[in-house]
Amino acid sequence: MRILAYRFSAFGDVAMAAIVCREFLEQNPEHELVFVSRQNFSALFQGIPGITFVGIDIEKYRGFAGLYRLADELTHQYKPDYIADLHDVIRTKFLNLVFKGRGFAVSQIDKGKKEKEHLTDVWNLDKEPLKSTHERYADVFRRLGFHITLSHRLSGTVQHRNGIGFAPFAQHSGKMLPLEVSFEIAKELSRVDHVYFFGSRGSEAEILQNWEQKIPHSSSLAGKLQLENELTVIQNLMLMVSMDSANMHLASLVGTRCVSIWGATHPYAGFLGFGQSLADTVQIKDLTCRPCSVFGDKECYRGDYACLHEISATMVLQKVVAAYSSVAGGVLESDFVTAGR
Repeated sequence: MRILAYRFSAFGDVAMAAIVCREFLEQNPEHELVFVSRQNFSALFQGIPGITFVGIDIEKYRGFAGLYRLADELTHQYKPDYIADLHDVIRTKFLNLVFKGRGFAVSQIDKGKKEKEHLTDVWNLDKEPLKSTHERYADVFRRLGFHITLSHRLSGTVQHRNGIGFAPFAQHSGKMLPLEVSFEIAKELSRVDHVYFFGSRGSEAEILQNWEQKIPHSSSLAGKLQLENELTVIQNLMLMVSMDSANMHLASLVGTRCVSIWGATHPYAGFLGFGQSLADTVQIKDLTCRPCSVFGDKECYRGDYACLHEISATMVLQKVVAAYSSVAGGVLESDFVTAGR
């Protein structure tokens, strides 16, 4: 059977979907999966047996007429048996209607919007973890009648790892530490292993280039590598340190352990990296207003972003010590922990 799946954005969400697709095909090798997304996400699916990645410029399929044309092209070229909507936005809702009208079995993701609204209500003092996004993706295939049991384990085969990755940026301010704190963390990380900075082109690249000049044993990769090469670097790291951002999901995709930092958002919303551990998260747990946002894009209810400003460099470094020591099979010297105070 051939399943046509689509998810057009965002980067981290597509990376999570790629992991689920990989596990689905490992458990169902007799089936084929055609995944439709933006062309610049193609590297996320490289090396997955049984998958055909279809990269498109979604802006060329504007309006209902454009989406109807896209449905025609996908139907005629790939002749799917099932449709899996991993996005559930207006575009994909319309595509679903077209495919249903043609007699295809269609399944779409349940994002759990009402549950997430309740979780992020600042007056809700009874916070409970929600179903992970990875399981929500897997449910789409299950509702089509397929079997999939997610491992929730990192999958990596690299034997000789080196270096620490550090991704100090995030799309929204509610997910990012103050840069002065991240700079202190970067300085201390460089005392243990070579540090590789990750970020995007433009202002992020400029900041990280400046850090590289000030911090020995560090290199900025921001804006310098294609995604395929960036994934190779992450795959060979001892450890990644990241905000709640796409870099955490890239680490999961290539089997690298990640210490993740959470502010306005929370792992309870279901976006912890696949195979990553709650023990490797850094967060202020006694703030009852957390999480106030699923994506970190809301203004701070308190006005002071205490969820981020109360996270010290030491808190992060303590988590790094434990995770790095576990991966390396040894124990780091204790002054590494206290240095960030």
